[in-house]
Order: sequence, then structure tokens, then C-alpha cells
Amino acid sequence: MISSLHGKVESLGGDGAVINVGGVGFQVFMPTSTLSALGVIGREVQLYTHLHLREDNATLYGFASAEELGLFQTLIGVSGLGPKLALAMLSAMSVEQLAMAIATGSVDLLTAVPGIGKKVASRLVLELKEKIGAGWITTPPPEFAQENADVLAALTSLGYSAAEAAKAVAALPASPEISLEEKIKLALGYFGGK
Repeated sequence: MISSLHGKVESLGGDGAVINVGGVGFQVFMPTSTLSALGVIGREVQLYTHLHLREDNATLYGFASAEELGLFQTLIGVSGLGPKLALAMLSAMSVEQLAMAIATGSVDLLTAVPGIGKKVASRLVLELKEKIGAGWITTPPPEFAQENADVLAALTSLGYSAAEAAKAVAALPASPEISLEEKIKLALGYFGGK
């Protein structure tokens, strides 16, 4: 198993890069966040990797952090969700945003990711809600989780991307006195203040 790579960036593409390790170039597919963090060709990089084996193919996926790799491996454990969809999810949202969407059961936020339909999003929530909530994020108290999911759903229904909506919700104050309507107004104010 190839668990990590340390080498020089040999070439960059739209969905990955070739990393030269001791004269051998490894084609590594990665989320856009990791790809943008690689920098320029010739730079030394360290990637956490997952080798995905199938009968007819061996594909290497790379990540900037162990958390990204761990969430990727958790996601591909869900039936019906392959590595390409898991990579698309990690490209659309950060680890924290994705974990929060799953832990709060925000199916609407998950379906905003290209290729993820309601059926797959519901399966993700069903299979991973407890696992994600237990270890991936420090979740707010349960009474606030659903309200934040409602704010996320409201923002995505207004046309904001899943990533934008998650950033706005993350910027909200964690106060029990704030009503759902006020939270939505504050979240919209987040976009107005940018």
C-alpha cells in the first residue's frame, strides 16, 4: 500500500498532478483544495495517499492533510459512492463543512455537489451521521444543529453554493437566543459584507 508520497511536482493538470519520487512519476488525483496548495512545478511536496485497486485499474488519490484522507476513506466506504464522487465532495467543501453537512443531516447541502442526488445524500447521512458526529467535528449542541441545517438549506435554495453557505453559517454567533429568521438575516449579511 502506498500511504504517502514525498517528491517534486513534475506536472499539474485539472484533476491531479504527477509527483516525481526518486525518478518515478506517480499520477495522483486530488481535490481542488490540495491541487491549489501544491504551488508550482518543481516544488517539494508531501501528500497523504490512498491507492484504490480494481480488477482493471490502480488509481492513486492524494490529499494535503490526514483529515482529508480519512474523510475520503470514510466516504468511499458508503455503498454507491466511489472515489470520483468522494473527490468531488472534497473539492466542493472543506473537511469541516462536509462533516458538518453530514452530521446535521443537511441533504440539501450535500445534493448541491455535482453528481450527488437525494438518494446518495440520504444514504451518506444515514450511514455516516453517527460516525462523523462522533469523531470528525466538534458539533454544536444537538438543539442548534438542525437550526444550522435549516439556515444552510435556506441559503442554498437562494442560489448560494454549498461551500458559500457553509462559510456563512460558520461565521454565525453561537447564541441560543438568535431565532432562525435572525440567523438567516445574519448569514445574508455575511455575503453583503464581503
